Parts: sequence; C-alpha cells; structure tokens
Amino acid sequence: MILNRFEKLRRLTSNDIGIDLGTANTLVYVRGTGIVINEPSVVAVNQKTGRVVAVGKTAKQMLGRTPAHIVAVRPIVDGVISDFEVTEEMITYLLNTAQQNNKKLFGPRVVVGVPSGITNVEIRAVRDATRNAGAGEVHIVEEPMAAAIGIRLPVKDPVGSMVIDIGGGTTDIAVISLGGVVRARNLRIAGDKLDDDIISYIRSEFKILIGEKTAENIKIAIGAVLAGEAPLEASVKGRDLVTGLPREVIITDSDIREAISQSIASLVEATREVLETTPPEVLSDIMNRGIYLAGGGALIKGLAELLEEEIKIPVHMAEDPLTSVARGTGIILEDLESFKEVLIQNEDELPYQK
Repeated sequence: MILNRFEKLRRLTSNDIGIDLGTANTLVYVRGTGIVINEPSVVAVNQKTGRVVAVGKTAKQMLGRTPAHIVAVRPIVDGVISDFEVTEEMITYLLNTAQQNNKKLFGPRVVVGVPSGITNVEIRAVRDATRNAGAGEVHIVEEPMAAAIGIRLPVKDPVGSMVIDIGGGTTDIAVISLGGVVRARNLRIAGDKLDDDIISYIRSEFKILIGEKTAENIKIAIGAVLAGEAPLEASVKGRDLVTGLPREVIITDSDIREAISQSIASLVEATREVLETTPPEVLSDIMNRGIYLAGGGALIKGLAELLEEEIKIPVHMAEDPLTSVARGTGIILEDLESFKEVLIQNEDELPYQK
C-alpha cells in the first residue's frame, strides 16, 4: 500500500524520459508524449569562455565552418562518452528541452540506451553524466535489447530473437532470449566508418578531398550494397589535392559500393560468427523468425537482401529503424518493474564502487 502511494506520488512529481544516446544522433522519448527530440549528437563550445554555444542541429551546421575559438565536437565516440563535461551539457540541454512545458518537483526518471559490451567504467560515466544533468533516477539498457523491445520482439519469452542495430559509431549484433543477451558482438563498423570509407575512396580515386557531411549526404542519396536496375549518380564538390582549387566530379552508386565493400563484408562476417556460436535451439528459433535490422545504418539500400543472401536466414527491416531504441526505452518506462531484468545492474551492484 505504502509502495503504491509512493509510486503514485513519484509519477505526479517527476517525468519519465528515455534517451537513445547515439554517436550520430540522440533521441529523447517522454512518457505519455512519444519522441520529442531527434538531434545530432554535436555540441559547439567557445574555447575562450568554455561555454556551450549550440547543441544538436545548430551545432552540426557549424561542423567544419567555425572560427578558431569555436569548436564543434561529438562528445559521444563509438557509442561511449569521450568528453564527460560536454556530454553532461548536452544531456542537460536535452532534459530541459524535453521538460520545458512540464517541469515537475523531482528530477526525471531516465532510461538510457548504451552499446552492448561497454565496460563498468563507461556505464558509470553515462550514469554520472545523466545524474549531474538533473535526472533523479537513472537506468541503463543495452541498445540491441532496447531495439528488440521497440520492435516488439518477445524478449522475455524462451524464444530466440536476433537484432542487428547499426548506429553511427557502432553496430550491435545480439541474440536475445529470456530477457538476456545470449550472444553479442559490438563492431566499430557503422555509419561513421562508411562515411570515412567514402572520403578515403574519393581522395584516392578522384584526388578530391571532401568533408564528413558531404560523404554522409552521398551515402544517403546513392549508397547501395547491391546493384540496382538503373545506375545512380550524384555530383560532389571538394578541394582538388593536386591544384588546391575547388573541383566537381560525378560519383555513381558503383563507386560507393566499392568504397564500403570491405566494411560491409566485415559486418556480414561478424553476423556469421555470432550465429556460429549461438546454441542450436536458439539458432532454430532465429531461422524460423528471422533477423531484424534496426538503427539508421539499416536504411542502406540492399543491406537486408545482401545479408539474407549471404547467411541464408530471412532478414526483416524494423518499422522506422531510426527510432527503435528510443521506442524501446519508452516501452520500458511504461512498465519498469516488469522490465527490470533487461536493465544493466545499478551502480551499487557493480564491482569497484567509488
């Protein structure tokens, strides 16, 4: 009775917020409202004053265009915090923006998605940054688990499910059953790595230097891992490495396919390795139910078809793969008690306490 009254009081006096803390984009889910923020994980800092100038879309527009004293940085690298103070500022901005019309007495209860396989120290960094940003209660969930919950897979049942969550900095390949991860692999091959591949290829083949934003735009516009019926092409502007002057060239989808081929092959091989170590009963479930793709990287044209062709198991694209993890944190918030088993243990249960 007392617990029920306390829970009712907590709901009236605090917000419930889910955060997909990604390398490329951060999404924020507010219970009862849905996804309210989808911003790039970029922060612009004035080095003279040490103050944050901009966060999210505004800061991303500054990438490569700032004066010397303003630096646009990505505080999340490969899914983990690389700059604690800047990450804290970013989370504070996100929480304040999410609650701006509905601030309550106590700090919000927050569920944060992190890559699988991160260390206790990295988990503690996420927890501390979120608490310092104003959260009253912090829970951590692995992103492939959150994605599986967001896709509405039966993660708590004795049935095997497989999710490949391709984000900006990392790809999580996970086999899930009975509320836990049976087998998992975390790769540093994801959206950012494919952008780097495109930059390197264009520099080497066309002797033109382009930026990250241009590479990302090309990848989205004409990127494909399988040849289509009609060739795709896009014009690219950059700096000629020979003359130092601006130059424009035409890039085709076959160029992009060649540029990213090695990374895609590594992704397929990693998926095969996870399947090879999966228990036979769970593997049988996956063969019947298929593999689910989530995350922004899943939107690369032809990826699902290529995986299906290579590993001989049906591959399904999640509905709205970009928001799978954020939706999963929202579902967890709706019934936190029943999803306790899928969360990473609290700080006081971890070894090497402070």
